[in-house]
Amino acid sequence: MGYYIEVERGVKLYVEDIGQGVPVLMVHGWPLDHRMYEYQAALLPAYGYRCIQVDLRGFGKSDRPWHGYDYDRLADDVLAVMQALQLRQVRLIGFSMGGAVVTRYMSRHRGFGVTQLILIGAATPRFTQTSNFPYGMPASEVDKLIQQAYSDRPQLVTSFGELLFATPVSQSLRDWVRDQGFAASVHSMACTLYSLRDSELRPDLPCIHVPTWILHGKLDRVCPFPLAVQTQKGIAGSRLIPFERSGHGVFYEARPEFNSTLLSILSPSHN
Repeated sequence: MGYYIEVERGVKLYVEDIGQGVPVLMVHGWPLDHRMYEYQAALLPAYGYRCIQVDLRGFGKSDRPWHGYDYDRLADDVLAVMQALQLRQVRLIGFSMGGAVVTRYMSRHRGFGVTQLILIGAATPRFTQTSNFPYGMPASEVDKLIQQAYSDRPQLVTSFGELLFATPVSQSLRDWVRDQGFAASVHSMACTLYSLRDSELRPDLPCIHVPTWILHGKLDRVCPFPLAVQTQKGIAGSRLIPFERSGHGVFYEARPEFNSTLLSILSPSHN
């Protein structure tokens, strides 16, 4: 079932809500939308989970306002969805930029309603390098992506799709990923690239006090694996699960192993 939730006056987010049972709230990455979780949403309801997939503002079917693409506002949008649906005991999942958004949610809103956090290929604790953080992408490379968003967005989306996977996938799958990127607005894509470039999440990590799992492909070319190591170090008691032969798109590229791992993490024994 799909519907819209107003997160602030005049701004509505699209939500896909499937199944009944324990709520699993899933936040997508840049520049994708809720459809990236297709192969998880087709599985989890059979095991007693309610899959709630949200399109962030500016992406997928959600509204495309001019403002609100910093992590604070995006985290506030997640809170608005939680409150509108009266969700409790939530398993919160974030992929890539979505991992950064849910990390900010956990610190900014003190983990309201969340009993478990799962970060997948997350853009944490920083997406870009600094003088005291040698991991991630050079900020200058993100500047190039921003310029390309405004000059040749179709090529930007296509190039990102080529970086997503470390092993061969079908052209049809690449087209499917590209179509998700095309559903986003150019403005939202560019503004969230600024957020990816500039946001600092290292202070957020110690604020996370729920069981946390970090799932990350060892061959990730978008959010390199050392980011996962640094994230694990920053979240007390968190567990890092590497996928040896997968790139950034671990949710598809290592689908059988990933889905099995996800079901195991979600099981009551881990909460």
